[in-house]
Amino acid sequence: MGIIEKIKDIEAEIARTQKNKATEYHLGLLKAKLARYRTQLIEPAGGKSKGAGEGFEVLKSGDARVSLIGFPSVGKSTILTKLTDTESATAAYEFTTLTCIPGVIHYKGANIQLLDTPGIIEGASQGKGRGRQVIAVGRTADLILIMLDANKGEVQKRLLEEELETVGIRLNKQPPNIYFKPKVSGGVSVIATVPLTYLNERLVKSILHEYKIFHAEVLIRCDATVDDFIDVVEGKRSYIKCLYVYNKIDQLSIEEVDRLARQPHSTAISCNMDLGLDFLLMKIWEYLALVRVYTKRRGEPPDFSDALILRSGCTVEHVCHIIHRDLARQFKYALVWGRSEKHKPKRVGLSHRMADEDVIQIVKKKKNCKNNKG
Repeated sequence: MGIIEKIKDIEAEIARTQKNKATEYHLGLLKAKLARYRTQLIEPAGGKSKGAGEGFEVLKSGDARVSLIGFPSVGKSTILTKLTDTESATAAYEFTTLTCIPGVIHYKGANIQLLDTPGIIEGASQGKGRGRQVIAVGRTADLILIMLDANKGEVQKRLLEEELETVGIRLNKQPPNIYFKPKVSGGVSVIATVPLTYLNERLVKSILHEYKIFHAEVLIRCDATVDDFIDVVEGKRSYIKCLYVYNKIDQLSIEEVDRLARQPHSTAISCNMDLGLDFLLMKIWEYLALVRVYTKRRGEPPDFSDALILRSGCTVEHVCHIIHRDLARQFKYALVWGRSEKHKPKRVGLSHRMADEDVIQIVKKKKNCKNNKG
């Protein structure tokens, strides 16, 4: 029996097993086996299979990368043409795009790379079509835009989520707060700092035994599920933000458009009628959480023409590294104006966190000058 047949058998057994306290242990072991077989399918033990981890050769550029993923003929190429200066071929038939086409969105001073990928089909995670290459590109993105046909969006959304979930891409989720470290000896040590609803020590040890791990240290700091713990053990998981984009809303009633737009992590657009594109750009900016920082020289006004683009949570030290790699060593203090401080300007150090549209003036240490007597 091949791996695909084993996966189908386990999925069928999980589907027909009732979920209750008596069966949670059995379901946990089945999920562990399923995750292990899926990993073997993508990355066989003898090495990478042909096309297993291959992606399109697109150089990562700009301040952030956004990947378009969806079924054929949902408007991916059209939205690339609308939002960037790149022309991507569009037609009334499916599979117009056969490779990855990059474009650049110029928005609020940032250069955001947008990738138009070929349409994927059901079974892409198992290598059908060019699904594995498309998914490999999705793993490198800072944000995934799942393009959906508004007329059949719910079905497409469920299928695409299943395909991405199968290959270890977790959409709009945070990594579980679990510390896991295999050891050479000493058995399995399980410590939980919070009450556990879905896991217990016996189930944790059984899942580890399924992976041939008999010595490990496990520290659980959240009410994790079985799937969360399996993700930590597997280790090859990508937690990526996702925005669901429902296209072709000009074919729906206003009530249906309103329903789609109010769903979590969703927005509704019409590429043909240019509806909702500005709001889509606002949502992309929001989900990327980019921070603009403007620099200022002493005695001069701030330079608002060229912003430094950083990620959310950046500090003054990150700003120094972007300006010059040696600036942090020469740093004395900085003056900051903006939303990150109540008092303007505020004298801050390297660990100060920057906010969007902050203005910064960096003061360097004075060089020691020695007068040589001759």
